[in-house]
Amino acid sequence: MLDRAEGAGVTVGPARGEVAVLSAVQRRLATPPVVGVARAMSLFGEHAAGWIALGALGAALDPPRRRRWGTALAGVVAAHGASIAVKRVVRRRRPRDPRVAVHVGTPSRLSFPSSHASSTTAAALLYAGLVGGVGAGAAGVVVPGMALSRVVLGVHYPTDVLAGSVLGVACAVGARRAVRRGSIGRWRTA
Repeated sequence: MLDRAEGAGVTVGPARGEVAVLSAVQRRLATPPVVGVARAMSLFGEHAAGWIALGALGAALDPPRRRRWGTALAGVVAAHGASIAVKRVVRRRRPRDPRVAVHVGTPSRLSFPSSHASSTTAAALLYAGLVGGVGAGAAGVVVPGMALSRVVLGVHYPTDVLAGSVLGVACAVGARRAVRRGSIGRWRTA
């Protein structure tokens, strides 16, 4: 649903039924322990800081692949930056409905796409390619976990997290292409 133009972008409202889905997820899952875990995930993912720290740690501890870690880290930063840019164009407001409880503060009132979902998806895909094994399996848990946490906390609509994850995939693919094209070396997929 398009609203009037606002500032530099166009304000977009939630898709039909998204508030009902958000409310239903919260009714089923927003118990104190789940909200506590979701808040911790939110803090870790804020401004992609946790993912940036992990990428820097990987670069520091894995000198032979430092450039690949740097490229992966750049992909995470790109995903976060791209999500912020899209937010400023789309200008969709965070959920504001009496059926939705907000369990955490946010740095802005804009929600589309989820920056947490963008940076988490990019980090999971790119870092898993560097650590392999358990890291690759963890990506399949971390991405849906972060996406769900944003809905449980009441700060994103389901399409916000879906779009954020898609944007994260695009940035991860771009970073991997940069590795394949350049002199950085081949990406480890095992």
